[in-house]
Amino acid sequence: MKFILTISIIFTCYITVSAQQKNYVIINSADTEADIIRKAANVVASPRQLRWQQLELTAFFHFGINSFTGKEWGDGKEDPKLFNPFSLDANQWVRVIKAAGIKQVILTAKHHDGFCLWPTKTTSHSVKNSPWKKGNGDVVKEVALACKKFGIGFGIYLSPWDMNTALYGTDAYNDFFVEQLTELLTGYGRIDEVWFDGANGEGPNGKKQVYDFDRWYKLIRKLQPSATIAIMGPDVRWVGTETGYGREQEWSVVPTDNLDPNSVSANSQQGIAFKPQGDMRGDDLGSREKIFKAKGLVWYPAETDVSIRPGWFYHEEENDKVKSPEKLLDIYFNSVGRNGVLLLNIPPDKSGRIHVKDIKALEQWTQLRNNIFKLNLARNSKISCSNCINQKAVVDGNPSTYLTTKNADSTTEITLKFNGNKTFNVLLLQEYIQKGQRIEKFELEAWINNSWQKITEGTTVGHKRLVRFNNTTTSSVRLKILSSRLNPFLSEIGLYIDK
Repeated sequence: MKFILTISIIFTCYITVSAQQKNYVIINSADTEADIIRKAANVVASPRQLRWQQLELTAFFHFGINSFTGKEWGDGKEDPKLFNPFSLDANQWVRVIKAAGIKQVILTAKHHDGFCLWPTKTTSHSVKNSPWKKGNGDVVKEVALACKKFGIGFGIYLSPWDMNTALYGTDAYNDFFVEQLTELLTGYGRIDEVWFDGANGEGPNGKKQVYDFDRWYKLIRKLQPSATIAIMGPDVRWVGTETGYGREQEWSVVPTDNLDPNSVSANSQQGIAFKPQGDMRGDDLGSREKIFKAKGLVWYPAETDVSIRPGWFYHEEENDKVKSPEKLLDIYFNSVGRNGVLLLNIPPDKSGRIHVKDIKALEQWTQLRNNIFKLNLARNSKISCSNCINQKAVVDGNPSTYLTTKNADSTTEITLKFNGNKTFNVLLLQEYIQKGQRIEKFELEAWINNSWQKITEGTTVGHKRLVRFNNTTTSSVRLKILSSRLNPFLSEIGLYIDK
């Protein structure tokens, strides 16, 4: 589908919440470990990052000339006359994903082959030279309108690599790309996400293109200021695989070693651009060991992408290889349930519709999730916590309320007593990330045979943590927060049964 390079990424910083809480912070040489912990605890998401995190489920629509050639990566030499989705129905696409609980879509407006799904003025390699709708069609417009109709967020993928244009590999290509980006950002209403990957091959002149990411980011901020810029972008990072599985320990606050103190202090409200440098692919990105060595910290959450099929574009021979509902559920637990946002690719077929096999898998996956999470067995429990404030908030079903501890205590024990025995095997935890990501370690115990017995444990929580364990029957559980960066802010505790 794509090749994502590990390179320095320009990061645009924005003041959020207050002077004390921003989505970046500088670590000074004189800072103690306690100072660094305090700073890390108070790094928070920008408004666009927070909105994106709360989506939880987003969808990719990989669609284009590759859908008709059977390729994953085209070479830019395809005849536009191959593109003819005779019954394209963008409303069907969006209805299908909305029914699955997905809240935002990203359309491949242009992949590496350079074929554009809108009638761009920049190239003839587009839908305007296809037989579809006699050259008068616009896939981007149809998907944008469908998203607006059904109340779904709309985003665009625009490949920086373009194998069709002779400009690729020259300085002029960046102007060409800005023209394409401007058309997309000004012609289709609100854009909620702009998605770049790092694919970068040689142009006709034998040279690789030097991408002007800084210029592109500034243009997006100007034309669509609420849009999240992902993967090769300042707002969201790639989780590091295309399997759909996130890290066991997933920190949204990660180190960067080159924030400029002088630039940060000057006009920071306007969005200063930085290039965070560091390991964005390792197993541990943000533990104490990592942040104690950092020169700066940024809020840079993970997007976890995977395709419902083996390939990213539709291929008829893969109709019997659609991921099972059970596999999709496991991916959900290990992406959304590990403080990530799941980006699930659902490629339309050559007719221009989502295939029945994909729809069936999505419907059954949705039913599995609904069956598990329809009833929070912790909802009506009696809660006790000796050093907590607003303890009932964790079972009120409102993610905007939260429990916290008194006197900045970084540990606590929260006991939930049920009205009789309950049987469950899934734990849900959510932090109120508007106050930062803080929890580092937790355990869940159950009262069994007149003693507390540990039934599961975990590290980071963040926006959402889901943990599965063996069936447990008990009249009382105790959540122990064993380590936190300052006092924790816990918004939800859920206990569920996966039958």
